[in-house]
Amino acid sequence: MTAPADILGLPAPAWRSEDVAMLYDMAHRFMTEEIAPRYDEFEKQEMVDRASWEKAGAAGLLCASMPEEYGGAGGSFAHESAIIEAIAHVGVDGFGIGLHNAIVAPYILHYGSEEQKRQWLPKLATGELIGAIAMTEPGAGSDLQGIRTRAEKSGNGYRINGQKTFITNGQLANLVIVVARTDPDKGAKGISLMVVETDVVDGFERGRNLDKIGLKANDTSELFFNDVDVPASALLGAEEGQGFVQLMQQLPQERLMIGTTAIAMAERALALTIEYVKERKAFGQRVIDFQNTQFRLAELKTEATIGRVFYNDCAARHIGGGLDPATASMAKYWLSELQGKVVDECLQLFGGYGYMNEYPIARMFRDARVQRIYGGTNEIMKLLIARGL
Repeated sequence: MTAPADILGLPAPAWRSEDVAMLYDMAHRFMTEEIAPRYDEFEKQEMVDRASWEKAGAAGLLCASMPEEYGGAGGSFAHESAIIEAIAHVGVDGFGIGLHNAIVAPYILHYGSEEQKRQWLPKLATGELIGAIAMTEPGAGSDLQGIRTRAEKSGNGYRINGQKTFITNGQLANLVIVVARTDPDKGAKGISLMVVETDVVDGFERGRNLDKIGLKANDTSELFFNDVDVPASALLGAEEGQGFVQLMQQLPQERLMIGTTAIAMAERALALTIEYVKERKAFGQRVIDFQNTQFRLAELKTEATIGRVFYNDCAARHIGGGLDPATASMAKYWLSELQGKVVDECLQLFGGYGYMNEYPIARMFRDARVQRIYGGTNEIMKLLIARGL
């Protein structure tokens, strides 16, 4: 089978330097040898075990874009992209290190004090701490201004009360960035980010590991904060009320990261499907020899090629510091829609076998669906794009 990374035959973009390519190869090998053989087990237990996180840390796959002085590898988003693509190309999409690496850790790097960075980033890099960000609530999803969780001044620190849901890495995470209201009267300007080390506080509870359609190996949970006392040093940023701005500044990377998974999964779906239709026979000939199959795959490869070129350009702009929020929204929206289309049409070419869980395309079909929802629904992405028209 042609490797998913090579299925489109495009030249490597400038940002995919030799060291990025080497990291991709290493990540691909790690996922193939360490995670893939146990992935069915992880799907059944609905989480990747902590030992695998620690192995990933020892292999240098956690916090690749964090500075070396804080335990990272000193890379950039290019390196995070390589790791996320390797995860999707191998097909272990439920391993939640993308969020840990490219969402949680950057909040601490960009907004944390020197003391906070030295306290938390090295432990995130080893896997001793597993990160999550708690934004969504039962009554507030894409509308972050609807957040009701409170962080009220209490003694020399804060007392947090509230409920979060749909939290990725929720069962394993022991460092959670909590989006909370520090001033209920100031709207968006009353939101702050609080860092909670769950192992050292009282009043924190995990709810059930939510039963999802797909991404079964990625624990996704309800979290409860019942009079959770944290020190003043839990506040992320120099002062209260900066949380909404911090979220808006970091969300473009999260949305681009969703695009990374989208295009990489589309490439894997194409590679597996082309291999299958060359081997499978119907009516006395290979399925690839039917004109319908050829035309369908020609269309999908063309669209995936367009998607990869667009993604590579967005990644280059982001690495250079020039990716605007509207374009990041375009990447999230369009690439996740493309992912869904490619996987769906590839499953059709597998026929009845595509509906069987033993075939990877069935798992991809389930796993792809959430991409159009989390990180801000695609409808919200269109609204953000439209504001700049």
